[in-house]
Amino acid sequence: MSEHYKRIDDYNEEKVTAIREHVRAILELLGEDVDREGLQKTPERVAKSRLFLTQGYGQDPVEIINSARFKEEYKQMILVKDIELYSTCEHHLLPFYGKAHVAYIPNGYITGLSKIVRVVEAFARRLQVQERLTVQIRDCIQDALKPMGVAVIIEAAHTCMQLRGVEKQNSVTTTSAFTGVFLSQLKTREEFILMAGAKMR
Repeated sequence: MSEHYKRIDDYNEEKVTAIREHVRAILELLGEDVDREGLQKTPERVAKSRLFLTQGYGQDPVEIINSARFKEEYKQMILVKDIELYSTCEHHLLPFYGKAHVAYIPNGYITGLSKIVRVVEAFARRLQVQERLTVQIRDCIQDALKPMGVAVIIEAAHTCMQLRGVEKQNSVTTTSAFTGVFLSQLKTREEFILMAGAKMR
C-alpha cells in the first residue's frame, strides 16, 4: 500500500505570493484601499484559501482507492450516501455545495469506505462543473476496482444561481452517472436510488 496523498497544510510560498499580488490588483480595480486595516492581509488569505479549495489537483484519486484495495468476494451493493460536498464552479469561481451518493457492486475487490469519501473530495477540490464531477467520480471507481457497476448521484445548490443571475435560492441540481449493472438492470438502479433517498423523479 502507498500513501501518496495528504491534506495540504503547507502552502507553496511562490504560489501564495503570485496569487496574492493578483488579488491585490483585483481589489484595487474594484475601488478598494488595499492598505486599510481590514484588507491588509486579505490578498494572502484569499491566496491560501484558493490553494486549499483547489488542492484536489495535487491528489491522485485512483491512488487513494488503491491505497486500501482488498480482495473480497462480497457481491452486493455498497453505498456511501450523504457525502458532504463543497466545490467551486469554474464559470464564476463561486461555491456549489451539496451531497454525493456513491455505490458500487464489487467484482472481487473492495476499497475502504473512507476512500470513497476521499475520492469525492479530491475531485470536488478543483474548479468544476457538477456534470463533470459526477462522471469523474464514477469513472475513477470503475477504473480502479473494475466492479460490476458504479452509481453516482450528486444533489447540489449553486451560489452562482443564488447570489447572482436568476437569484433563485431554493433550486437544487441533480446529476447522475452509472456503469455496468446500474445501467443494464433497472431494478438495481431503482434500489440504489431508493437507498440513497435521492429525488430523481
